[in-house]
Formats: sequence, C-alpha cells, structure tokens
Amino acid sequence: MSVLHIINSLNFGGAEKLLFDTIPKLKDKGLEVDLMILYGEKTFFFKELEKRCNIKIIKPKKLISVYHISHFFLIKKYIKNYDTVHVHLFPCLYWVAIASIFTKKPPKLLFTEHNTNNRRRNNILFKYLDRFIYKKYDKVIAISDGVKQNLKDHLGQEKNNIIQINNGVDISFFHNSKPYSNLEINLPEDAKIIIQISSFYPQKDHDTLLKAISLLPENTHLILVGNGVLIEEKKKLASDLNITKRVHFLGYRNDVNRLLKTADICVLSSHYEGFGLAIVEGMASGIPCIGSNVKGLSEVLKDAGILFERGDHIQLKNSLEKLLSDKQYYDSIVEKCIKKSKEYDISLMVNKHLKVYNSLKKQIN
Repeated sequence: MSVLHIINSLNFGGAEKLLFDTIPKLKDKGLEVDLMILYGEKTFFFKELEKRCNIKIIKPKKLISVYHISHFFLIKKYIKNYDTVHVHLFPCLYWVAIASIFTKKPPKLLFTEHNTNNRRRNNILFKYLDRFIYKKYDKVIAISDGVKQNLKDHLGQEKNNIIQINNGVDISFFHNSKPYSNLEINLPEDAKIIIQISSFYPQKDHDTLLKAISLLPENTHLILVGNGVLIEEKKKLASDLNITKRVHFLGYRNDVNRLLKTADICVLSSHYEGFGLAIVEGMASGIPCIGSNVKGLSEVLKDAGILFERGDHIQLKNSLEKLLSDKQYYDSIVEKCIKKSKEYDISLMVNKHLKVYNSLKKQIN
C-alpha cells in the first residue's frame, strides 16, 4: 500500500512533530510512505527523517509561499501515483482537494484536522468553501473530541466521514530520557523550573504564563522552547515584568525530551488547542502538567493534570505555587499524569491509522 503525506513544511509545530514521529513507524509496518512539503526548507525534522528512514521527500525546486499557485501543479503531478493521500493543515487541505478534481483517477483522500479553531471559521465565504472542500475527502480524522465537535458545528451538518483518532507520543522515549543537571543548562542549582514548549503565535498565550511567573518566587525559572513571530514581543514583556533573568528563550531545540525530564512542571497556556502533544510528552516524562481549560487540551488533562481558566494568570500562578510547595500534592499529580499518558502511546494511533488506510484500500479494490 502506498501513502503520500502532504504538509506545508517541516518546521517546529505539533502537526509537523506528529508526522516526524509517525512516518518511521508506518514504514516499519511495511507501508510505502512518501512525504510532500510545500515549503522545502531543510529543517531539523527534514534532515532527521531522511536520515532515520530514508524517506522520499517531494518539494518545490524553490522556497516559495505555501499559497503559490504552482503547488496545484506539483500536487496534481504526484497524487495519482498513490493509493492514499493523507493531508495535514491549510492550505494543503485546499490544494489537494482542488487538484483531485482535475485528476483522472484520484487516490483516496484523508485529512487530519489538527485544531479546534482557525481564522477561516470567522469568515462566511470560507465557511461555505470549507463545506465544499471537506466533501472531497473520503475520511477526516479529528485528533480529539473537541476538534471533532467543533468541525461538525463549523460544517453545519452531520458528517459521517469524520472519525476520531487521538494523537500519540512515544511514551517510553520520554519516560526513559536522561535529565540535565540545572548547571548543565545554566540555571541555579536551587531553581524550580517551569517549561512551555510551543511556537510564539497568538494561539499559545505566552502573556498569561509570563504574568504568572512574575508573581512567583525569585528561584522560579521559566524555559520557553520554540520560535515564532511574537518571540521578540514576549522578550519585551518579560523585561517589562522584570523577570528577564528568570525567563529563558531557548528557540528550537532537539533535546526537548531531556529538558522535560529536567523541568519541575510543564505548562501549555493556550487560547485554543486541538490536542496538546507537548502536554502528553510532559506527562510521559513524569512531571505534573497544567493547561488552559479549552477543548482538546482539557480532554488530555482531565482526571490527571491541572486546568486553569483561559487567560487567568492568577489561577495559573496559584496552581504552580501549590505544586511547588506541596510535595504530596505534586507526587499525586505526577502519578496521575504518568498513568494518563499511556492512553496516548503512539503505537495505538499508528494502528488506528493503518486500519483507516486498509479500509480505503478495500474501497479501491
């Protein structure tokens, strides 16, 4: 069976990380898996995928915008060669659907919906365009119940082709990783370390986390992993809050597993979230996790970690403070997080994807 995954790029992000972890495991299962990216920058994920599983990566000859019309022709050229094309993110969602209309024998199309919200859903024109585009896909995978329900509401009708498959993480990899000492990452030996792993975009609401940190003791340090358009703005906010010395902007890192094992608490302060892979990675690492009470993320943390109301930095500060001051409470949350993380092992997700691929292949035959 041949499968082509298509995504905008292999930059730092949840969907990109998911593909990075999933593709080698699909190939181990005997699938012929190739990857197409619309923005062909050779990032860490790009280079590591080539090295780890010798995957064929199809990309434009030049670095061009993911919205450029030439992607239609690139996609149309290749998709006819595969049994199934598995698509991730917008505008790939649109490009592939449109290209399939002009393909004589189009493959089975599968799209993974990675988020509970996006800007298109606030535009009446896109609302109707989305209804047309999603109909071109044989199956749509929602990564959480929140994502599934929001998508059904957006499309305005009962969609029988929407199924739910929760995201997955290599649980044992994070659980068995080796921590750094505080000194190895240039932090004081007595530092209490909070970590958030996320891109610097409005969705991730770094402001709430930075404000909470400003109200905690001087030995509380914050590690922020990721890049994005708002990073300089958040550095300025840290300066305005007089916490520059306690907030560490590390940019993109390929040692997230070790940083998580080193940290005391993992946070994801988001305005909206489809799932929250970084939180599952934190739970698997054996540290307590805190997230904003939004669809998708709340499902992951339910009955395990701690939820605070979106944008409420005082509630977040109080939750962090209680964890850092009450060892018995801290240990109880850790135990529940480790247990919950096992529900999201990547092997469970991969097996469910395989079942979908096989069902689509049978429809071809």
